[in-house]
Amino acid sequence: GGRAMAAVRDVEIDPEGTFKYILVRVQRPGGGEQRDIVRGTGAAEFHNHIFEKLNPEMEKLGYECKCLGGGKIDHNSKDKKIRVFGLSMGYGKADHSVTVEILKKVYTDYEITWSDDKK
Repeated sequence: GGRAMAAVRDVEIDPEGTFKYILVRVQRPGGGEQRDIVRGTGAAEFHNHIFEKLNPEMEKLGYECKCLGGGKIDHNSKDKKIRVFGLSMGYGKADHSVTVEILKKVYTDYEITWSDDKK
């Protein structure tokens, strides 16, 4: 069962720019394995657009998704910096400190910070 979960990447975000993101808990129905993942893209006008794309993909793999909140990510690949801030009107503010820990798993050589600033 761990193999399918391994196919779910911790982070999928745009390589550059400032964009909306959501923090999502992915789990097997009825408990069992679960993890939190980060998804963000400039293609999404609203936070729920990201979730509505992700949810069917996860359901196909046999997982339930719950959005834990959202915000924005400012990704500067040239300077290797990521800033996490803001909130989602629909989902509320994600725990940005959790988001940062997940981002650090993938962007190991980046400076990653967060704040509750709106912009």
